[in-house]
Amino acid sequence: MGVLPGGYWDRAGRLHREFELATLTGREEELLAGAHAAHPAALVTEVLSRCLARLGDISPVPPEVTRQLLVADRQYLLLRLRRATFGDRVAADLVCPWPDCGRRVSIGFSIDGVPVEEARERAPAHTITASDGTEIAFRLPTGADQEELSDHLAVNEAETLTGLLARCVLRIGGQDGPPGREAVAALPVAVRAEVEQAMRERAPSVEQTLEAECPECGRTFLAPFDVHRFFFGELRTDAGALYREVHYLAYHYHWSETEIMAMTRDRRHTYIDVLADAIEVLNGGT
Repeated sequence: MGVLPGGYWDRAGRLHREFELATLTGREEELLAGAHAAHPAALVTEVLSRCLARLGDISPVPPEVTRQLLVADRQYLLLRLRRATFGDRVAADLVCPWPDCGRRVSIGFSIDGVPVEEARERAPAHTITASDGTEIAFRLPTGADQEELSDHLAVNEAETLTGLLARCVLRIGGQDGPPGREAVAALPVAVRAEVEQAMRERAPSVEQTLEAECPECGRTFLAPFDVHRFFFGELRTDAGALYREVHYLAYHYHWSETEIMAMTRDRRHTYIDVLADAIEVLNGGT
């Protein structure tokens, strides 16, 4: 059980923060193996809806809820899911960025050591008065925003940011209802910057950079830590390897595919190791 750094506000205005996670099984590994790498936000939604056993008093947790979780809450849940699946310690290979070094180095860090900052102000919506006197109401970005805008980010970052603000700004001045993209784009640059800053200050956050030291040259550097890429890169399984493991266990133990795919990776590999040892003994090994 854990507590989200932000939290989910339901339609009744109740905040849900406590959660329970289930460990990844073969079914989630199968999902990751066949998933399209270009849509990580949608994949996060699907994985979390499968593994988030409870959020507050919401159980099961449907995709429409995991989609509406704050960005940092989704990142935090991915980290907890990785910890539950493989443990707290992480090993990574990096290249030292110093031009006169450039050596490949291995670093280790703790999932629990990744800095997480809780939301300073929890509310379904926030309001600020900009420097020009305009009152602006907004909400914080969610997984739904990431899903909608992820395809556009690599094409035009500035337009994507405008699209994000258009989705998150709820009211400008005394007008009724969401202002729309054109109204948000027409805001002065300084006002837009104030809204963006206010969003960052009120949102929870998971640190996206790690400090590392090169053992070759002895200098430190900041390494980017993309939670989505790290999680899916580490957990992505070759479908062929997964199905061979299922066949191996089914052939020897006569378990069904459903039973084997419901196992966690660690439990599945434990049985494979035990079976390999038993076969070696039967074949005359010591």
